[in-house]
Amino acid sequence: MNPDAKTPRYLGAAFLGVVLTSLSSGVATDAATGSGSISSILQSVSSNAATMRFAVLAGMLNAAGILILATLLYVVLRGQGRTMALVALLCWVGESFFYALNQVAATGLITLGTDFTKAGMPDNSFYQTLGTFLYRDIYVLGGNILMFFYCAGGLLYYYLFFKSRFVPRWLSGFGLAAVSLGLVGAGAQLLGNDVGMLAYIAILPFELIIGFLLLFRGIQRWSPGPASLPEVGAA
Repeated sequence: MNPDAKTPRYLGAAFLGVVLTSLSSGVATDAATGSGSISSILQSVSSNAATMRFAVLAGMLNAAGILILATLLYVVLRGQGRTMALVALLCWVGESFFYALNQVAATGLITLGTDFTKAGMPDNSFYQTLGTFLYRDIYVLGGNILMFFYCAGGLLYYYLFFKSRFVPRWLSGFGLAAVSLGLVGAGAQLLGNDVGMLAYIAILPFELIIGFLLLFRGIQRWSPGPASLPEVGAA
């Protein structure tokens, strides 16, 4: 990659693209799965298979978008702290991996839900056991893990934004506060406490604001550095 003066604008577009695909996937998944018992979820997924497939497609686009966004952030912010930017990049690679893993589980729910419905929706069968594994033990838990990786990487990236003054400090400070709250929420979720989406609610407006700001204004003080990407295992 050869970074140039347009890279910050690409970064803004990547922020907005990730917001769009994340929201699309999340809303479609919620619509397809519904709520209630695992039997109800399997039945709902079977009835809304097309919606679930759209959610999976949007989710895979989001996983790819996260990798693009993480790389662009590394390119822009590595001059403010190369090691910190590299650790943040690796955190977001982890986020992307678990997001993609969630789409594998969601695809499995489509097949399982269809078979469950064709079998007459039997109670206390292996369908419920496998459905619980795919939905709660992979999809839901994977979502908590990917948010932990996102907030950990975001804490480092947004600190480097705060340090650099590439964006207004109130905005980078807002981002730091949003991901700090999210990191606490993700940690609480992993410990078995249900905090819902309340801990992550401030992240959405931050990503929208910084995305539009970078897309239409760019970064005034940033100048492209040498074209290089981190090598695997680099210190």
